[in-house]
Amino acid sequence: MLSFIVPAYNEEFELPRTLQAIRDAAADQPHEIIVVDDASTDRTPEIACNAGAKLISINRRQIAAARNAGARAANGDILLFVDADTRINRRHVTGALDALEQGLSGGGARVAIIEQIPFCTRLFLNFFCAIYFALNLGAGAFLFTTRNNFEAVGGFDEDLFVGEEVYFSLALRKLGRFRILAEPIVTSGRKLRLYSTLEILKHSFRVIFKGPRIARSRDGLGIWYDGKRETESAR
Repeated sequence: MLSFIVPAYNEEFELPRTLQAIRDAAADQPHEIIVVDDASTDRTPEIACNAGAKLISINRRQIAAARNAGARAANGDILLFVDADTRINRRHVTGALDALEQGLSGGGARVAIIEQIPFCTRLFLNFFCAIYFALNLGAGAFLFTTRNNFEAVGGFDEDLFVGEEVYFSLALRKLGRFRILAEPIVTSGRKLRLYSTLEILKHSFRVIFKGPRIARSRDGLGIWYDGKRETESAR
């Protein structure tokens, strides 16, 4: 059994395509989809239920807590965490299963944004991703591991409001090899359109240089937690 865990906050626009992509990717595998609604004020819960997903509701406004809540509710031995604005395909599922069958501790995938985003922002994104994935760290948009490994590392650190995927990746790497799949997942570029390149750089460098100290509170993390959303496709 594969358990796909989708943390969501006000994702009525992106969520339907994400859920359909998961269903298509896992069509030949026993699976469940768990949507963890974290205090949405839009139609996110209704969309999840109508799509046949298992709905879990929390009121934390913290993605680490949402992922952990989904894992606790999961019935599967393999956990795949997919952000609500991210599309996976069958190669991600087969790649994850192959890695885990080989005894790897877990992994993730490279990230692609195919929507329109500002040119300077795309240059920064490409530079950041080249360094980030060279360090063999998983992006929060798509992560996978076994239930046993998830429990062994204690899940995602709920003291952190950002960067929790970095520490989760490092913890899994202590258990064994960690693989970044070559096939990129496709994720939304909305934050890169809703904020200027300067704003993104400023917030990113604040987190990089201040580290866990700034990550332990939502204060100053507006890019991640202010809830700005688009209502139409950028393609």
